Amino acid sequence: MAALEQIETLLRPEALFIAGAVQDSDKLPDGVETLLLLAPDGPGFWAHFTASAEYADGTSDPLDRWSRRVIDKIAMELNARALYPFGTSPPHPFYSWALASGQCFASPVGWLIHPRAGLWLSFRGALGLREKLDLPSPAASPCEGCPRPCVTACPVSALTDKGYDLQACHAFLDTGPGERCMSQGCAVRAACPVSQTHGRAAAQSAFHMRHFHP
Repeated sequence: MAALEQIETLLRPEALFIAGAVQDSDKLPDGVETLLLLAPDGPGFWAHFTASAEYADGTSDPLDRWSRRVIDKIAMELNARALYPFGTSPPHPFYSWALASGQCFASPVGWLIHPRAGLWLSFRGALGLREKLDLPSPAASPCEGCPRPCVTACPVSALTDKGYDLQACHAFLDTGPGERCMSQGCAVRAACPVSQTHGRAAAQSAFHMRHFHP
């Protein structure tokens, strides 16, 4: 049986880390006893990914293709199942899995937040293992005691009590002031104090923004 430390050793060269783990949930796929959520790990991830063949070949969806290659290989080594937040219909419930892990939380703006990645949290995939592993205790939400600058950070107040005004967000990104979000990432995510300690490269945020708002 693989321990979490052994799995982290396999993930570290690919600049990924375990952002949460789920057991005893009716939302897990059949045959999965432990599900591990995999996220990019700080500034080293971008340098690692941009050195890959997928990034260099100029074809579509380089990050998704990189994720499949890397995580499929690790899953094979662990005799585990690889699961992805893309390419399936209906999609896998990554948001629900994250909340069930006790390591990720719903932020005041509704997006997931993690004590290590802040609002920059994203998932490249998950590993579904057939055995139960010893898991860490649940974490404390980083929003506890935080002044919550994320709530007022959006330049066009696109995050409201009624939900996310996607149209207002996209319209702003087409303006001159919106270029800051396009080049450095969403102002709301960047305002999170934990996000600011995660060290995410601005180029990575710009890459994601170009896919969000081509």
